[in-house]
Amino acid sequence: MGRVEWYLLMLPNKPERDFPITRILGIETSCDETAAAILENGRALLSNVVATQIDLHAQYGGVFPEVASRQHIRTIYGVVDQALQQAHMDLGDIDAIAVTRGPGLAGSLVVGMNTAKALALARNIPLVGVNHLEGHIYSAWVQMPNLAEPSPNPPQFPLVALLVSGGHTELNLINDHLQYQRLGATFDDAAGEAFDKVARLLGLPYPGGPSIQKAANGGNSAAFNFPRARLEGSWDFSFSGLKTAVLRVVRQFEKEQKELPVADLAASFQAAVVDVLFTKTMHAARHFNACEILVAGGVSANRALREAFLAQSEFTVHIPPLSLCTDNAAMIASAGYFRFIKGQRDPLNLDVLPTWPLS
Repeated sequence: MGRVEWYLLMLPNKPERDFPITRILGIETSCDETAAAILENGRALLSNVVATQIDLHAQYGGVFPEVASRQHIRTIYGVVDQALQQAHMDLGDIDAIAVTRGPGLAGSLVVGMNTAKALALARNIPLVGVNHLEGHIYSAWVQMPNLAEPSPNPPQFPLVALLVSGGHTELNLINDHLQYQRLGATFDDAAGEAFDKVARLLGLPYPGGPSIQKAANGGNSAAFNFPRARLEGSWDFSFSGLKTAVLRVVRQFEKEQKELPVADLAASFQAAVVDVLFTKTMHAARHFNACEILVAGGVSANRALREAFLAQSEFTVHIPPLSLCTDNAAMIASAGYFRFIKGQRDPLNLDVLPTWPLS
């Protein structure tokens, strides 16, 4: 008996509720994480399961798309099942299924989308397609189940959101829920992509972000004066020149047959990236009279970047906890909740959009 048949036979019908609770099952398979989560009323995290493929792709020095999609197929139903069990629920308790539609790897997206469609069809549950980048933004709304600390207030509009990940670096002005005005984006490499490429230059393992952060801990961030692409007059970014500058230094050391100062190079490179991201975001927040700042995406896990934003006192800054910075389904469930209560219901012929922009 397959997983879908098991759900059909074993799960009860959706119970009637006389109180305003909306529970969303989120499914995320945009790249190399297979994830499912259940969120209540857009904030309260009831379960969050992530099956990572980092070790699987480390041998290739990056994500191997075909391997990623095959691994999603192997793990997706087990991940969804575990998310339901952690929340002590079944599909009869779910009000809608939110699934990542894009952007991402086409083969990976299809696995999550088809799983969501199958469950939605089998149990007559509404389907909501979510933009992966929008999910990263809504990771700031998720309340972690930690009773020892008070839950932070949700972000207040208008806010400037810095999205920094392996595939995207952009600034957005958000005046209300689900309303995005793109201010600027990268002309070339995303910040996370630059971290990965420079890590390879320095002989550091994949993924590059954590490797460079670890190496930089023992380095001098002022050892090399790497360029900062300010791109005055715009809110755009560029990191290709910085990457090339690191390459030239590495080649010079190799030419002179000198030992590569990996720690100093990592620290100096990291400082240059953080400087540009922090400075441009702060300027945008002032220019557009933002109430608060939001920083999200995989690179928001970088310690130096987090410290830069949290050290200033001009703006309240929302940065998700480390477990929600990288790809996860809790953020998809949160974004899906706000779309669901706005009335979004997607058909079962919904297709993936691998290059889907946020705005």
